[in-house]
Amino acid sequence: MKREASLSDYEISLESFKTAWGELEPLCSTHYGEMQARMAAEGMKIGPFKPRLGVYGEANHLLCFVVRKEGEAVGYAFIWVTQDMHNSELIGMEDTIYIRPDHRNGIGRRFTKHILADLKARGCQRAHVTIATDLRVAKMCERVGFKRSAIAMTYFLQET
Repeated sequence: MKREASLSDYEISLESFKTAWGELEPLCSTHYGEMQARMAAEGMKIGPFKPRLGVYGEANHLLCFVVRKEGEAVGYAFIWVTQDMHNSELIGMEDTIYIRPDHRNGIGRRFTKHILADLKARGCQRAHVTIATDLRVAKMCERVGFKRSAIAMTYFLQET
């Protein structure tokens, strides 16, 4: 009989982007593809996956969190720690957060809480996320304590 995974089967760690990228790249590409498909279904076409690795890899204010099960990466988050341009408060700005579909069983909530605790310990005042791949994630964010603070809009200036 196959044992169901429990949340205790997962490990969350803060890792070096440069070290983790080789393993995370397929997850990032899959994540981007899911977002492309959702947007295309709504009539919005975006370009191919082509991350700016020099920016990610050289940024000392980028946090790379990884969720692992039995040593294998099954999720990740890239979070920029920066100062708010308007009041200089330290904030966390989500670049991407992703959990593989076959591991979406509650680990996302634990992962989010872990990231928020880390940001709070660093002195961040707020954490900002943009939900773009699976819009249902907004409900989980609200259950964790996020408040709706804006509506993101996209205007396409050129066809891609």
